[in-house]
Amino acid sequence: MSIDVNNESGTEVDEQAILDVARYALTRMRIHPLSELSVIVVDDAAMEQLHIQWMDLPGPTDVMSFPMDELRPPVKDDEEPPQGLLGDIVLCPEVAERQGEEAPTRHSMDEELQLLTVHGVLHLLGYDHEVPEEKAEMFGLQAAIIDGWRAERGLTGPSPAPTLT
Repeated sequence: MSIDVNNESGTEVDEQAILDVARYALTRMRIHPLSELSVIVVDDAAMEQLHIQWMDLPGPTDVMSFPMDELRPPVKDDEEPPQGLLGDIVLCPEVAERQGEEAPTRHSMDEELQLLTVHGVLHLLGYDHEVPEEKAEMFGLQAAIIDGWRAERGLTGPSPAPTLT
């Protein structure tokens, strides 16, 4: 899996953890191992510009996803996953830090960025949370991926709860 993490935010973030959790999520979702993903970390101002430009919404947001080849996980176990460009995930550590501090299970900016990375991956794979049924499916899958990744790394304590704006 080719995953690039480019930190343009000026904030120190755990880029290796972002890379690792993205790789874990894509493997768990059975995405072709030669597929490509880009993760860009930006500051509040850059994220606000993207949020206005693409969503016509004011202020910065936590994560945005820009799919390319619209890859989807295989439906059947014996189905070969397609190879391609997944797209871009854009993360904002300033928003992530605020959300982590305000979350019911208070957690660090890096833990929030890990959660947001998985959230972004799922959006790239066609998952959404606009209606209750889709939200339950997406957030359940997101929690299972984060929990599995944390368990694999020997991390203890409660996983970060979704605090997405």
